[in-house]
Amino acid sequence: MADFEKFTEDLKQNYDELKLKVHLGSKEAQDEWAELQERWNHFESQANLKKSREDVGDALEILGSELKDALNRIRKAL
Repeated sequence: MADFEKFTEDLKQNYDELKLKVHLGSKEAQDEWAELQERWNHFESQANLKKSREDVGDALEILGSELKDALNRIRKAL
């Protein structure tokens, strides 16, 4: 559980940093960011549920990995 919490904290930090950069970035990055925000909101709500429902862990980790990949693509675009 501690590993997942660390992963979630790191992901949130990356999300917050890129949120500001995207605001100042390219249209392509802004479009991908808009898509990412919806998925982020889903991830965040599921992460809160994970504390009480361990069975969603696998799906949540996949979503987290996809978010991480999207954040990396945006970072490279900037």
